Amino acid sequence: MVRLRAYRRFFVVAWQFLPLLWAYTRDRRRFVFFGRGRQVDVETQRERANRLLESLLTLGPTFIKLGQLLSTRPDVLPPAYIEELSKLQDEVPPAEWAEAKKVLEEDLGPVEERFSEFNRNAISGASLGQVYRAYIDDRLVAVKVRRPDIESLIEADLRVIKFSLPLLLRFVQDAQAFSLENLSEEFAKTIREEMDYEREADMLREIRGNFAGNDRVRIPGIVESHSTGRVLTMEYIGGTKISNVRELDEKGIDRHELAETLQRTYLQMIIDDGVFHADPHPGNLAVREDGAIVFYDFGMSGRVDPFIQGKIVEFYIAVANQDIDAILDTLIEMGTLSPEADRQVMGEVMELAIADVRGEQIEQYRVNQIISQIENTIYEFPLRLPSNLALVLRVATVVEGVCVTLDPDFDFIETATEYLSEEGYREETAKQVAEETGRELWDSTRASIRLPQTADRTLTKLERGNVAVNVDIEDPNNVFDRFAKRLIYGLILSVTLISTSIIYAFRAWQPAVVPALVSVFIIYVLYRSFKSRRKGIRARPQFTRQSMRRRREE
Repeated sequence: MVRLRAYRRFFVVAWQFLPLLWAYTRDRRRFVFFGRGRQVDVETQRERANRLLESLLTLGPTFIKLGQLLSTRPDVLPPAYIEELSKLQDEVPPAEWAEAKKVLEEDLGPVEERFSEFNRNAISGASLGQVYRAYIDDRLVAVKVRRPDIESLIEADLRVIKFSLPLLLRFVQDAQAFSLENLSEEFAKTIREEMDYEREADMLREIRGNFAGNDRVRIPGIVESHSTGRVLTMEYIGGTKISNVRELDEKGIDRHELAETLQRTYLQMIIDDGVFHADPHPGNLAVREDGAIVFYDFGMSGRVDPFIQGKIVEFYIAVANQDIDAILDTLIEMGTLSPEADRQVMGEVMELAIADVRGEQIEQYRVNQIISQIENTIYEFPLRLPSNLALVLRVATVVEGVCVTLDPDFDFIETATEYLSEEGYREETAKQVAEETGRELWDSTRASIRLPQTADRTLTKLERGNVAVNVDIEDPNNVFDRFAKRLIYGLILSVTLISTSIIYAFRAWQPAVVPALVSVFIIYVLYRSFKSRRKGIRARPQFTRQSMRRRREE
C-alpha cells in the first residue's frame, strides 16, 4: 500500500518540481543538450526560492518539514534560498475533530471519560499534529494529537525522496551532492523522531529536570496517564507571546533582562546540558507575569556531544577575542572547514566578515551576522556542515533574532562572554592553552638537546655514502595522470594528422576520412580535458575577496 502510494506521489512531486529542474538544466547547458552555462543573479534565485516554497506548501506535511530542514543547511542551498525557506511556517489548518477524536479514543479511550472537559477547537495546527485545550478534573492541560494516518503519507514521501535523490544529484555540484546524500538520511531520521511523542516527552522531561529550581524558566510537565506515542498531554502554561513587545511593556517587564535570560538559557542547554529545545521561534516562546519564559513544543529538539560542546565554547571565545586563527582551527576541528582549505583565503574571508558586521564600534557586532557570513562562505566554498552543528547554528541565529526584537541594542557576544567567564570556561580554556604551550616548549627543549647528536650521525652517514633518499610524490588531484594522458593524446593526434595528410596527398581522400575522424575525436577529448574543472576545495582568492566586498557594498 505504501509502495503504491509512493508511486503516485512520485508523479505529483515530479510535476511540482519540473519547472525548477528545467531551469537548473538550462543553467548548466543553455540549450539543454549543448551551449555554455549561464550565471544566475540573486533576484532570479529569490524568484526560484519563492516557487520552491510554494511547491513545498502544496505537497504537504513531509515537504514542509523538508523545507524547514533545508533552511538550516547553508551548505546545500545558496543564501537567497535559505532566506526564503526560513519564512516557512509549520502552521497548517487542523484536521477535522472527528479524525483527531479517533486517534484520542484509540490511544486513551472515550474522550468524555478521560477528560472532564475537552475544547474541540484546536488552539494550534502544525504539519504533523495539533494542540487542544482540555481539563482533567480541575487541571487545565494542553493535548497534542498526531494527525490521523500521517504515518503512511510520511513513509510514501520518504520513499519518493529516496527515489528522486539520484536525479537531483545530477543538478548540483560535488560538495552539495555529498551534503544532500547525508541530508536525506538525516531528514528521514528527524521526521520519524518528531512523529514519536514518547521521544518528545523524554526530551521534555530531561530539559525540564535541567532547569528544576530556576524560576526564570517554565517548561510544562507531562501528564503521564494521558500520554502515548501519538498523544502528548502536558500542563497548560499561558503567557504573552515573546514578540508582543507592546504587551510586555504594558506589563512592566524588563525586555533587556528577558533577552539575557533567553540567551543564557540556550547557552546552558547547548554548552552545559547537551540537550536543547531546537525550535525557538516566537510562537513557541511566551512570557509569564513574573517575567519567566515559557517553552512550548519540544518535537524538534537536539543533542550536542561533549566534543562539539567544547568546540562551541572555543568558537565563542575566539569570536570575542577576534582571533581569526582560533576561529579557523575551531571550524576545522568541528568538521565544517576542510583541513586542506586555503587558510590565507579563509582568514581573509573571516576578517572581512567581522569587519563587515562590527561597524565602527569594534565591540558592537552580532554573532548571527558572523554566522550568516560563514554560511554564505560555506556555500561558495565546497564545504559541508555536520547535521548536529547545523541545528545549533540555526538555533543561535533564531534566538538572537528574538533577543534583538526584545532589545535592539542586545549584544550577544557580551552576554556569551560573561556567561563563559561566570561558568569558568574562559579560565579553563586559558589553562589548557598554557598547558599545551608548556608541553610544546618542553618538547622543543628536548628536541634541541637531541638535535646535535642526530645531525652528527647524519653527517657521518653522508660522509660514508650510506644515505638513501626515498621520495613519495603525493598527487591528490591527479596532475601527473592528466599530463600523461594529454601527452599521449597529443602524440596520437600528431600521428593521425600526419597520416591524414599523407593519404590525402596521394589523392586517396576516402581512406583519409578514417584518420581525420580519429583526429577530430582526439581534439574533442583534449578540449574536454583542458575544460574540466578541478574537483577540489580551494576557491580562487580574488573571487572570494570580491564576492565578500560585494556583500558589504550591498
